Amino acid sequence: MRSDSIPITICQERKKDPLEMFQSGQLVKICAPMVRYSKLAFRTLVRKYSCDVCYTPMIVAADFVRSVKARDSEFTTNQGDCPLIVQFAANDARLLSDAAQIVCPYANGIDINCGCPQRWAMAEGYGACLINKPELVQDMVKQVRNQVENPRFSVSIKIRIHDDLTRTIDLCQKAEATGVSWITVHGRTIEERHQPVHYDAIKIIKESVSIPVVANGDIRNLREAENVWQMSGTDGVMVARGLLANPAMFAGYEETPLKCIWDWVDIALQLGTPFMCFHQHLMYMMEKITSKQEKRVFNALSSTSAVLEYLTDNYGV
Repeated sequence: MRSDSIPITICQERKKDPLEMFQSGQLVKICAPMVRYSKLAFRTLVRKYSCDVCYTPMIVAADFVRSVKARDSEFTTNQGDCPLIVQFAANDARLLSDAAQIVCPYANGIDINCGCPQRWAMAEGYGACLINKPELVQDMVKQVRNQVENPRFSVSIKIRIHDDLTRTIDLCQKAEATGVSWITVHGRTIEERHQPVHYDAIKIIKESVSIPVVANGDIRNLREAENVWQMSGTDGVMVARGLLANPAMFAGYEETPLKCIWDWVDIALQLGTPFMCFHQHLMYMMEKITSKQEKRVFNALSSTSAVLEYLTDNYGV
C-alpha cells in the first residue's frame, strides 16, 4: 500500500462525504471498479472531468490482509484521490473487516463485490454468488461496522439482479436493515452479458429501500447517464466502459477531447504508469477518433517514447 503524499496526510476532500452527495438531489457521477484500469492514474484523470466518486479495482481481501506485497501493488493513493471507495472481493467477515481497518485512514469507505460474474470469482465464493447468500452479506456488513470506529466510513455493496426480482429486493432490504450505506445495482442477471440492461428492475429496487441506490450498466455518455438517473429514480450512476472510451464523458464530451489525451499522458508519466496500462488506456480513448489504419499503427507501438512521438506527430500539442 503506497501513498504519494509522504508524510501521509488525510485528504481534505474526505470531508466530501458520498452520502451527502447522494442527499444533494444532484446526479452523482461514479467511476466503476475496473480490474487493471480504475487505478490511481485513471482516477486522477476522470476526476479532472466531473467524476464525483471513484472506486478502486476489486481487491481480494484475504490476499490484501495477509500480504504486504499485495497491499503495495493493489492499493495506491494520494491526497487528491478522493472521495475514494475501495472495493473488496470477500467471503469472510473477519478478513473483510481487517481489510477495511487497513484502508480506513485513506478512503471514504469500502464496497463488497456481490456482482462479478467471472467463473474464478464465483468458484472462490466471491462476487455474484453472494447475491444468493444474504446472511453472509449481512454478517460482513455488520463486522465492518463493528470494527471500523469512524461512523462516516461507508460500507456499500454492488450487486446483480436475480431472475426473480423479489429475491433481489429481499437481499437489498436485509442489507439496508444491517446498515449498508448504499447499493449499486448492475441491471443484469449473472448469466446476462450483452443483453439490454433492466433499468425497470433498478427502479423497483430503488422504490423498495430508503437508502441511496446507484444505477449501473451500458451508460455511454452524459445524456444517457441523466436519462437513466431520471428514469430509474436513483441517486447516482456508475460507469465503466463508457469512461474507458471517453474519460471526459461526465463533463459532457461526446468523444475523448485531445486535451484529455494529453492530460492522461502527463498524469500517467508523472505517476509511473506501466507501459501496457498507459498504452491500453490510450487505445480505448482513441477508438472513436482514429481510422482502422491509424489503429493498426498505434496499437503496434511498443514503447512510451514511440507513443509520445506518434501523438506529437499526429495530434501535436
